[in-house]
Amino acid sequence: MSDAQSRIAEIVQSNPVVLFMKGTPLFPQCGFSSRAVAILDHLNVTYESVDVLQDLEIRSGIKEFSEWPTIPQLYVKGEFVGGSDIMMEMFEAGELQGLFAEG
Repeated sequence: MSDAQSRIAEIVQSNPVVLFMKGTPLFPQCGFSSRAVAILDHLNVTYESVDVLQDLEIRSGIKEFSEWPTIPQLYVKGEFVGGSDIMMEMFEAGELQGLFAEG
């Protein structure tokens, strides 16, 4: 496992909810990241965010880690959930709320 992979694994395992995104929750740098933040904020979810634009190793490593080609990426309780489209579909279906309610 590369250094980036180990760092990503550590971040995912040590935080109940993690959003790997472009930018920060206050200043998202792409529309998809902005939508992901809006969904989490709407649900009043406490989450850790990782700005992939600040770390190129994490930016490329996260795509290998999840085997998912795009950013943002949401992890809940150590499990990869998906990007902003999947988050939106799950939110609209009421499934995303359930992930956070399971305590």
